[in-house]
Amino acid sequence: MVSVGIVGASGFTGAELLRLLAGHPAADVRYATADTQAGTAPGALYPSLLAAYPDLTLERFDASHADGLDVVFLGLPHQASMAVAPEVVGRVGCVVDLSAAFRLKDAALYPRWYGFDHDQPELLAAAVYGLPEQHRKDLVGARLIATPGCYVTAATLALAPLLEAGLIGRSGLIVDAASGVSGAGRAPSPTNAFCTVDEDFVAYGLLDHRHTPEIEQNLCAEVLFTPHLAPMNRGILATCYARPAVGQSLSTAIVLDALRSAYADEPFVFAIDGAPSTKATAGSNAAHVTARYDERTGYVLALCALDNLTKGASGGALQAANVALGLDETAGLPRVGMAP
Repeated sequence: MVSVGIVGASGFTGAELLRLLAGHPAADVRYATADTQAGTAPGALYPSLLAAYPDLTLERFDASHADGLDVVFLGLPHQASMAVAPEVVGRVGCVVDLSAAFRLKDAALYPRWYGFDHDQPELLAAAVYGLPEQHRKDLVGARLIATPGCYVTAATLALAPLLEAGLIGRSGLIVDAASGVSGAGRAPSPTNAFCTVDEDFVAYGLLDHRHTPEIEQNLCAEVLFTPHLAPMNRGILATCYARPAVGQSLSTAIVLDALRSAYADEPFVFAIDGAPSTKATAGSNAAHVTARYDERTGYVLALCALDNLTKGASGGALQAANVALGLDETAGLPRVGMAP
């Protein structure tokens, strides 16, 4: 069995990790922390977890309690993860961070986009970006993994194959993406209250959302990113626009074939003919992508739907951990959504 710890297990990503790990044939969750909920059972916060963890109690964080574990997931705010990671790396086999603390390779970007100075340059340089579809070989044996952002995962899966095939240009890309309310986290606020989000659809982070530099880092491209908050619990739908690369004569068949070729052997990414749907991927680690070429306007359209808590966070983290630890990459990860 693989011994597992979760630091920050009371939030939505922590609860999603516990849900997925309950179905993992090789995982044994031995340590779970939540400083504000210490002494509480996960099932008391999330009754859906009662059957899987009848004897697990959330603890206050103590790095020494993680000693010798095979993998520890960090489900903490960005700066908290940056502070905790040095205490845990080296004590355990692999640390998988779900925050943005180790995603951006250029430390100079953190003050502008995240509002803090990065003070762990060695760990930042050593961290492996946790998107197996792009970095599978690098993930094998990784000691520190930076789990991608949810919007970033969707945009990257939709656009990267088209860029790598030289079909679309690297300037002026547009990503419009809508997320469910769980993307804002468990803590209540005026912006995620029921009366605020119900029957509403709103853009936010105009021109300055913090996932922008991460998308650009992944795609090596200039991107205009606009996120939206949709009145649903979970899910992301990213709709992306690009111009053909210079000299390319495109068709829908060409761009669809590029996606099918790129993901033919991937266990979780499916290139489909129809329009991707958040409901179709809900609760699963699947991502559904498609593409079109519009001869009338000359634009390429690429779309991706995924579950922001699963493939976009905890599922993606577990997938990367499986690769790092030499386990079956699909272990504990459903590929079938919960529709209807």
